[in-house]
Amino acid sequence: MSGQSASGARRSGADAASSAEAPVVEARGVGKVFPGVTANAGVDLAVRRGEVHALLGENGAGKSTLASILCGLYQPDEGTVLVDGRPVTLRNPRDGLARGIGMVHQHFRLVERFTVAENIVLGDRRQPLVLSAGRVRSAMVELGERYGLSIDPDARVGDLAVGEQQRVEITKMLYRGVDVLLLDEPTAVLTPQEADALFTTLRAMAADGKAVVLISHKLGEVLAVADRVTVLRDGRVVGAVAADATDRHQLATMMVGREVDLSPRRAQSPPGVAVLDVRGVSLRPPGRPARLAGVSLQVHAGEVVGVAGVAGNGQRELAEVVAGLRAPTEGTVVVAGRGTTGRGARAARGAGLAYVPEDRLGTGLAPSLSIADNLLLTRPLGFFVDRRTATADARCVIERFDVKATGPAAAVRGLSGGNVQKVLLGRELSDSCTVLVVASPTRGLDVGAIEFVRDLLDERRRGGVGVLLLSEDLDEIRALADRILVLFEGRIVLERAGGDADLTELGLAMAGAGA
Repeated sequence: MSGQSASGARRSGADAASSAEAPVVEARGVGKVFPGVTANAGVDLAVRRGEVHALLGENGAGKSTLASILCGLYQPDEGTVLVDGRPVTLRNPRDGLARGIGMVHQHFRLVERFTVAENIVLGDRRQPLVLSAGRVRSAMVELGERYGLSIDPDARVGDLAVGEQQRVEITKMLYRGVDVLLLDEPTAVLTPQEADALFTTLRAMAADGKAVVLISHKLGEVLAVADRVTVLRDGRVVGAVAADATDRHQLATMMVGREVDLSPRRAQSPPGVAVLDVRGVSLRPPGRPARLAGVSLQVHAGEVVGVAGVAGNGQRELAEVVAGLRAPTEGTVVVAGRGTTGRGARAARGAGLAYVPEDRLGTGLAPSLSIADNLLLTRPLGFFVDRRTATADARCVIERFDVKATGPAAAVRGLSGGNVQKVLLGRELSDSCTVLVVASPTRGLDVGAIEFVRDLLDERRRGGVGVLLLSEDLDEIRALADRILVLFEGRIVLERAGGDADLTELGLAMAGAGA
């Protein structure tokens, strides 16, 4: 997004906001406590019509909790929510919608087997007993033209791309007449082009007098589209600034309370020998389209190779084939000179591979087990389990990775998403390895934790480890990778040096342009 378009968005939002000084929705002294955790404490927030208002903060700072209170999903333990200057009690999201407040969650709440139109009206009590398909389509066309949300009403949601599903969620809220739209990490799985399209929609909504609350950890996008920014830390507001009067450095410092370095990291010396060699790997499940088609790549000692791609284009399958969790239909995988093709995860680990999967709780960790027991899962075990050593190791991981937990015996299922990721990273990065495969390692982490993880991966690179980094987040890839590959529909369609990678070219390749 160009600086001109961003500043134009802020000017239009500021003009609209000045014409309506009273907030459309407001939090005064709002507090919320969960068992053992204070999520919000005395939070004040005022959101005006005609503005995009960003909420920033570290993982666990209380952003999503505050948004959930404003839409009625949670009820505050103290404080007041006001709509158009009047105190209200929102007992559930239906009450929020009745007051014109709706939220699009990070994980979409759609029925994949239903059509777009069916999802739009699902649960809307205002609908007549006999649904008029023509009226729904007409309303969708009007909303699509006004806000740039064009989408086929008859398409099955399960067949849509992630960006299209997000448009369905936003259209659903607009169809129900919301004046305030809250979006939780809306660009987490979007290409840069899809993110720009979303920002165009948000600017159109603000220009139409609606209020948008954007929850995001991406400083660049906040500065590009927001009019005002409120920063939370440890459940409290630490500052509120106009977006055109601040910068990334100031916002990052406000978020974590210290200086943060998110500058790109590159290899400081030439790469060594190839430690991972993937040749002609294909994965064709019976009766289904190929998930991987002839993928070949090498990772050298002291090198980070980034694989970028939109979700569903084969990154997860590639990581699992390399890690030994899947046997390829064709091709070979060699780790540190040892063939591991189809021999399982234990053989891959025995050859010197460590793996941080994308699916933290489904693949990476056992949620019902403690932190200490999860650290034991990938280690050779004899007849007796040395729990004293496991507990000591868990304490070290908790301290080094700043895991917010009651102790080594805490069950992983009770941790926040960011802290779950820290436990997984702590297990895999604490052991020595020759090849490290990591999938979306900083997803859901705050800016301070992102800095920490990037430093860790750079440290492994400088120690001679070959790192294969797979991510949907181009900022993450471009900040660390010495070489960047783009995966589209199971094929590598582009390769560029990390320092020379153009954001637009990468985004187009991720979307399949020229594939």
